[in-house]
Amino acid sequence: MGKASVIASDTLVACFHALSDPLRIQVIELLRSQELCVCELCDRMGVTQSKLSFHLKNLKEADLVRSRQEGRWIYYSLNLSQFLLLEQYLAEFRRFSPIIPARPC
Repeated sequence: MGKASVIASDTLVACFHALSDPLRIQVIELLRSQELCVCELCDRMGVTQSKLSFHLKNLKEADLVRSRQEGRWIYYSLNLSQFLLLEQYLAEFRRFSPIIPARPC
């Protein structure tokens, strides 16, 4: 396995790990349509900021979300390019499946 494969493998593991928690999936769903500050995420999810911070850290380490600071607030948004990498990885399985036909380009 080459160095690029190891990096890609580590990235995939981090992404799938980050997506393995229901609360983190909920964060992803909330960020689908708009950027939100941490306080808005806490309010909508009904969780404390300390609990949410742990999950946001996981999502950031997997590069699935980005953050930016504006004044004293931190705003979060999806890193769509990382989701594209996941989509491309999963799409490779369609090529080998006799059940699911490959999607035309």
